[in-house]
Amino acid sequence: MIKRITKQKHTPFKNQPNMKRILTLLFVTSILLGCKNTDKSVNQTGQLFFNGDIITMESENAIYAEAVVENNGKIIFVGSKKEAESQFSKAKKIDLQGKTLLPGFIDTHSHFGMVSNTMGQVDLNPEPVGTVKNIDDILTLLKKCKEENNIADGEWIFGWGYDDGQLVENSHPTRKDIDKVLPNNPVYLQHTSGHMGVANTLGLAELKVSSESKNPDGGTIVRFKNTQDPTGLVQETAMYPFVRLMMEKLDSKQAKFFDTTQDYYASNGITTAQDGMTSRESIKFFQTQADAGKFKIDLVALAGYSELENNLKDTSLVFKTYKNGFKVQGTKIVADGSPQGKTAFFSKPFLTEVPGCHHDCRGLPSLTQEAINNLFVIGYEKDNQLFIHCNGDATVDMIIEAHENACKILDQPLNKDRRTIIIHAQFARPEQLETFKKYNMEPSFFTNHAFFWGDIHVKNLGKERAYFLSPMASAIKLGLKPTNHSDATVTPIDPIFTIWTAVNRVSRSGEIIGEAERISPYQAIQAITTNAAYELFDEDLKGTLSEGKLADFVILDKNPLKVAAMDIKNIKVVETIKEGKTVYKKVNF
Repeated sequence: MIKRITKQKHTPFKNQPNMKRILTLLFVTSILLGCKNTDKSVNQTGQLFFNGDIITMESENAIYAEAVVENNGKIIFVGSKKEAESQFSKAKKIDLQGKTLLPGFIDTHSHFGMVSNTMGQVDLNPEPVGTVKNIDDILTLLKKCKEENNIADGEWIFGWGYDDGQLVENSHPTRKDIDKVLPNNPVYLQHTSGHMGVANTLGLAELKVSSESKNPDGGTIVRFKNTQDPTGLVQETAMYPFVRLMMEKLDSKQAKFFDTTQDYYASNGITTAQDGMTSRESIKFFQTQADAGKFKIDLVALAGYSELENNLKDTSLVFKTYKNGFKVQGTKIVADGSPQGKTAFFSKPFLTEVPGCHHDCRGLPSLTQEAINNLFVIGYEKDNQLFIHCNGDATVDMIIEAHENACKILDQPLNKDRRTIIIHAQFARPEQLETFKKYNMEPSFFTNHAFFWGDIHVKNLGKERAYFLSPMASAIKLGLKPTNHSDATVTPIDPIFTIWTAVNRVSRSGEIIGEAERISPYQAIQAITTNAAYELFDEDLKGTLSEGKLADFVILDKNPLKVAAMDIKNIKVVETIKEGKTVYKKVNF
């Protein structure tokens, strides 16, 4: 049975005469029996899961069911084992053997295409993700890549994931460093934040970046001290040409790595993935894969804001609608940069030195207020759901202003159910969270930052700001439905680790980054199931174990609600099931 407390219901027959009451009861019973025989045949086949912690996620508190039955990819029963066995005698019995079954995890923000593309790049991540400790380690890996893959002189070499804050030198590599090992290949190394990168001399030359180049709006070409000579570091919009070229070079390998990328997501319990910034060409590629029946899990794409008007004019592009497991949900706008990279836009300055800045260093917005206002008007007019990358509180102010401006121009209610999503919202102020609630905007937080860069944020921003990083507890208290994400490739795809960071908020050094913003394990699971479905307008389809919803499940070896908080990260995904079919199963478990 489902373990919960229910109130005694009022019966509509209480004051009816006896004969009339009896006749009415017989009539209603006959209808109910008829419905039961057509909808839930006693001999219906399918799979019956039992003997484990089955958490339905249907309430604000944990509800356990004894059994769940799926048939033809949908959940057809949730309740007691005895009743399930009685109604579905032909269903295949799946003994969970004490393991935990949850709704499949929903990825609320990552970059599926970029994850796929990293499989053709050099991994430069620091521990615990990779092995890099210093700049020499980076150079060794780059040289090894050229030699082992027989890369000819003149061909581009790409790397990803380096983190200046975790290098012994505590600085970015420069073009001169890379030139020492790869003087004859153009090179571009993507920073872990995804908001900057370093090119070598040939790489800069290929993109025509020189001492005469001017900083683009919303970006910086960093120079060697007291000169106009580029170091190789390009930030925000200055990096766009490099990223565009990299994607063009690597997109040809998308098909090669597509299945591997799906398997990677599925192995982490994810049944719905996201591609958080998708070009029109990539949308076509994904839909082609979907139509060919190659999707093992669902994929939700966010179209790029630079193509918003073209996308809205394209009658073949239907938003918010799945087709063979793929849908384009809305539009992604990049409004500022990275807090650890010191390019996020704040109302108060950073407390430490900022590369390329010498006065009032508060980061910078990626777009002007006018440009953001225009995008909001275009999006809201066509009921296009907007997802805005926004880290610093000054950028949040810009987003709120754009929302208010668009509503005024279009004469729309400020609190219309658009579900405008503030991606990251990492340093939103308390009063800004209240505005989110007032305007029906929702934050998608990024608590992995507490572990990976919590110590850095304390140094760069001070404890008051750093401790209010991704304020999930405050948002929940206001009645918001916050989600949580990995932003892969920025941090690894690992929903279990995301639960752990939301619950513990412990940094690399062991410091608690904002104890008041810790949440319960159940709330952390809501952020990647029920709230995640809500963010994507999928609440009637996914997110809970409820009759009629898709049979998307993840099976864990332990229950996150029953282990010590610090042990949550050690929980393993045993099996991932998408619409009743196993898409991942841990070997030899």
